[in-house]
Amino acid sequence: MIRRIVPVAAALFVPGLFPLLWNPSVKTSLDGRKHLAVPFSLALSAGAGAAGILWPFAAALLALGGATTPAAAAAGGAVQAAADFQSEHAQWVKKREAELTQPDGWTSLIGLHWVDGKQESVGGGEGNDIRLLIAPDKLGKVEQHDGALFFSPVDGAKVTVDGKSLQGAVRLKPEGKDGGSKLGYDDGKGQITVIDRQGRLALRVRHADSPDRLHFKGLDVFPPNEQWQVKAHFVAHPPGTTIQISNIIGNVNETPNPGYVEFDKNGKTWRLEATGDPAKGLNFIFKDATSGKETYGVGRFLHTGPVAADDTVVVDFNRAYNPPCAFTPYATCPVPPPENRFTQKDSKGEVVRLTVEAGEKKYRGHEEKPVTGG
Repeated sequence: MIRRIVPVAAALFVPGLFPLLWNPSVKTSLDGRKHLAVPFSLALSAGAGAAGILWPFAAALLALGGATTPAAAAAGGAVQAAADFQSEHAQWVKKREAELTQPDGWTSLIGLHWVDGKQESVGGGEGNDIRLLIAPDKLGKVEQHDGALFFSPVDGAKVTVDGKSLQGAVRLKPEGKDGGSKLGYDDGKGQITVIDRQGRLALRVRHADSPDRLHFKGLDVFPPNEQWQVKAHFVAHPPGTTIQISNIIGNVNETPNPGYVEFDKNGKTWRLEATGDPAKGLNFIFKDATSGKETYGVGRFLHTGPVAADDTVVVDFNRAYNPPCAFTPYATCPVPPPENRFTQKDSKGEVVRLTVEAGEKKYRGHEEKPVTGG
């Protein structure tokens, strides 16, 4: 008799189970067991008496599976979505770390040398005008002519340009959309490119054996939180609008500014000016109340997907990431414009700031300090 009461009681407390229990033709599945776990737990919470009756039946119930209620299915879907969100975020962090530690990634930088003279020697030994941290004693020389920079290797130096052996002088194209010229040395582990900062040229040097790369300490991030996936509204600026973006060495650039996004958070409406292409994705540089505390003091970057047809776009602050300057002193990163510092006044005239506890935190392997050049 007791054997009859237990499944009946379970069916009464867990709607939808009665046909399952008395129909031996119902097939079971792992997914079914997962969904049934939710209503069964609700049944157990109905009271001590019910729990006492139903507890011996738990194993059999979970083993049967197969049938599910709409509420259980929704709960199971929510659990799976949350698990997917966590997994995708972990994969994003892993990808970020892999990019930073590529042999030519940002952690491979070993120098940023401004070329101030008409002719300067380059190498790892003492006496060079530009002394590299990791390089043969003598590598070559750079010469400036009419705003262009040329490199010539010394006799016997094994240097390549864009993957091909270099025998004589070559004009070095600065980094840009085409990537610029790449000098290789030390069997390809070393790389030299040229950057142009408003007419001032510098050698940017990378090496696969960079101490920052070999001793990379990994990323620290805030726990992923779906509340920081905000749906924003994009407002377009008139065509041709630009915004002034400065970098940490004092240069100011007029940058195309297609529009801004607005979103609500913590009872207030916040705004971010965007760069990029709405059809491909928006870019943001921002500071918030965590900057200089939990997060990198200069600010953080953020990228979105394309703006939708209804002018909405998801801004996922869980993907806010540090600029290269957080990992190396040899980068010239842009800083957030005043419009993107998440500061406003409340009705009492007091300054309030948004605290974005999402995305990357400070990198613990690099002291924050501005680039001084040289």
